[in-house]
Amino acid sequence: MKRAPPDRKAQAKRAALNALKRARRQAERAGVKLSDWEGEFLGSVEERLKTYGRAFGDPEKGGAGEALSVMQHVKLKEIGAKAKGEKPAFGRKPPRRKPKAEEEPEE
Repeated sequence: MKRAPPDRKAQAKRAALNALKRARRQAERAGVKLSDWEGEFLGSVEERLKTYGRAFGDPEKGGAGEALSVMQHVKLKEIGAKAKGEKPAFGRKPPRRKPKAEEEPEE
């Protein structure tokens, strides 16, 4: 008796829904107040996952078998870090500029 291979899209959807629920639960347990935007983000992404099986429409924004786009993953990690009380370490730092060498005056 052979088993059917697991459905990758269904697994990705289930994992994303669990991650959303986990982030919301962590914030509630820790007593961290999510902003209106963050609460709306979690709700709308969850709704799109349940309706469409993925939370983004543009295939260039995420992998073919993924349920969340790259930026949605980042935002979800930021919300999770906020719920844990960690400082956000996801921001980009400006590039370090090398000091300019002294230029010789033109004659």
